[in-house]
Formats: sequence, C-alpha cells, structure tokens
Amino acid sequence: VQLVESGGGLVQPGGSLRLSCAASGSIFGINAMGWYRQASGSQRELVAAITSGGSTNYADSVKGRFTISRANAKNTVLLQMNSLKPEDTAVYYCFVDQTIDPVRRWGEGTLVTVSS
Repeated sequence: VQLVESGGGLVQPGGSLRLSCAASGSIFGINAMGWYRQASGSQRELVAAITSGGSTNYADSVKGRFTISRANAKNTVLLQMNSLKPEDTAVYYCFVDQTIDPVRRWGEGTLVTVSS
C-alpha cells in the first residue's frame, strides 16, 4: 500500500489549506483513514479519522475548524483545514487501516506551517 499526501505549505493565521491523501496498491477492505500530526519536539497526535461507514473523530483542538472526508472510490481522504492557527504547524501524516492488514500504513508526511 502506498499513501501519497499533498496540499501542505505555508499559510497565514486564519487561512485555509486542504490536504489530500491517495491510497494505491493492494487496497482491500479499508476500515479507516485519517491524519495524525507531529509538531517539533512533540509526540504524534491524532487530528481526524473517518471510518468506512462515514463516522468521524476529531481532536478537540480542531473541532469546528477541520473537516475530514473521503473521495474517489473511497481511496482518498481529504482534510479541509480552516481558521488555521500557529499551533497547527506540524508535519501531517496520513494513515490507512485495512481489514486484511494488521499493520497501520503511513504516508511520508506533508509539512503545514502557519505563520505571518
């Protein structure tokens, strides 16, 4: 399984970005996809996740500002990030959980920098 992320970059506080993650390869029975992030000097933390049934889960710090969704035959996960804050600055990692694969698969990460 390969996960390719895109959409990171530099944005001013209050701005928006949309992250995209496309899964390819041996894709069978996706249970969930989503995003974690890791700021410099901090542990990786869950940002948002979406299940195959469409249920979503968000970190408290992003509720009301970020929206996760799936597209393209459900093998792509999107993260719309609005009202960005400097504390959202981090490397964002996409993940996928599959029924047949006990190992969570990760993307390489995309850097989001929120700064004026």
